[in-house]
Amino acid sequence: MKTSDFYQKKYKAYHEKTFSIDPSSFLEPLVKKLSAEAFILDVGCGSGRDLLWIKKQGFEGIGFERSPGLAQLARENVGCEVIDGDFETYDFSLFLVDAIILVGALVHIPYERFSKVFENITSSISKHGIILITLKEGSEVRTDSDGRTFYLWQDEKARRVFDTLGFTVCDVSKSVSKTGSNDVWMSYILGKTG
Repeated sequence: MKTSDFYQKKYKAYHEKTFSIDPSSFLEPLVKKLSAEAFILDVGCGSGRDLLWIKKQGFEGIGFERSPGLAQLARENVGCEVIDGDFETYDFSLFLVDAIILVGALVHIPYERFSKVFENITSSISKHGIILITLKEGSEVRTDSDGRTFYLWQDEKARRVFDTLGFTVCDVSKSVSKTGSNDVWMSYILGKTG
């Protein structure tokens, strides 16, 4: 099964596995840097877990999700707008947001396409906006038992890419996956350089 097919066909199972995970450990460092009226774009929002947490903190947000099934679940779970679309081709410059959440959203993007996709999504960020992005740590490409391909990252390589794209790492942390695997997630908060 291709990676995109997994999220199209098994969206209910994915929702059940991930929605109850408490996202506060990786979202709190982001919201501490935001003003109370910040508007947040959650790209790859899944079934809305992080959007719901953000909403409960008093922030306004909008979701973006490739899987129609997950997008509909996010609308039902959060009660906010969720756009169905492909983040590789969607024109994000139509937005102006104060923060972007990319929790696990770009882990399936091949290294050679990562910069282009990241630039497209971040074209929506305001001058002083910030980004939360999580990447899986490792040094290779791995396919799991569901047929999903993951592109793993080393900290030094990720920092080089962010620097080249005009972003500074403001904060970084690591944590073991809360889904029961031993995967290590690297969580970065980025600001625009200059």
